[in-house]
Amino acid sequence: MKILAIETSTETASVALLEGERIGERSVAGRPGHSETLLPEILGLLADAGVALADLDAIAYGAGPGAFTGLRLACGVVQGLAMGANKPAIPVGTLEALASQCADESGAIFIAVDARMSEVYFAAYERRDGALIERLAPACAAPADVRLPAEGEWFGFGSAFKAYGDTLVPALGERLKGFDASPLPQASSVARLAAQRFVRGETIDAALAAPLYVRDKVAMTTAERLARGGKA
Repeated sequence: MKILAIETSTETASVALLEGERIGERSVAGRPGHSETLLPEILGLLADAGVALADLDAIAYGAGPGAFTGLRLACGVVQGLAMGANKPAIPVGTLEALASQCADESGAIFIAVDARMSEVYFAAYERRDGALIERLAPACAAPADVRLPAEGEWFGFGSAFKAYGDTLVPALGERLKGFDASPLPQASSVARLAAQRFVRGETIDAALAAPLYVRDKVAMTTAERLARGGKA
């Protein structure tokens, strides 16, 4: 199985190639909204592995939620490459991909990612028998309004704990047993989850590749930013 994966949902970006049990990954220089940096990294990754687009089984992408420009770029690149090579696409939720990177032994993972505009993308997953079970669907809220699932203790994972920790941690309360604010989504995580979906036949026509935004509004006026404590 050969799967190319693209992750551009945050201000960092990466591409990965999964070949059976082997995986190679590259960081993308510059801002992920720049297609002139993303495409050369993809082509370089394939060339180094001696893999042509025609050899791939599918092309996966981090579907979001995340940065508007990055998500649109990933979808556009996936459509161009996959449709040209007649390959299927595999969307993978960015928060689920991030949860798969968490090594907390309890397996109860609360993802909270900086959504900009003084908001947080969040979701909850439980690891069971090697699979991630969604316990709280991806959503978006102000840090003070984010809540854990109704039951259980959870380990926090994601950039929102760094960006909004002073507000977010108290809002989540005593059932938050700890957190790691350092991780960012990786294309290798997208690739591994995509491989599981491929085996289950969960692919889509590349023409249908679309971002998962969660929130409808992707920009705020200056007055709205100031009202939320942001900068003009």
